[in-house]
Amino acid sequence: MFGLLNVGSLVLGLIALVLPVVNIFLKKNKSWMMFSIISISACAVSLSFQIFYTYHKVTIEDWSALNDTMYTTAYASAALLLITIILNVMTLVVYRGKTAS
Repeated sequence: MFGLLNVGSLVLGLIALVLPVVNIFLKKNKSWMMFSIISISACAVSLSFQIFYTYHKVTIEDWSALNDTMYTTAYASAALLLITIILNVMTLVVYRGKTAS
């Protein structure tokens, strides 16, 4: 069951990255703000899944798995957060001055 946290984190991370790209390329998207909120929420839940998975590894005292994966997990999480923020800011710039109606 805890292995599904990694799969869920990956899927939600991809959703967090794809939605702003769709927003940017569909310049007349009326629900752009909703897509941005969903994107940021998917990023937050994805990072939460990684935190819960790390907590599980600490609880079962699997130190070798933590030692092997924490470097990559930390940088991948930071990259996901940074890219999601950049893409959503780009979406905001594209839709600046346009109403959501």
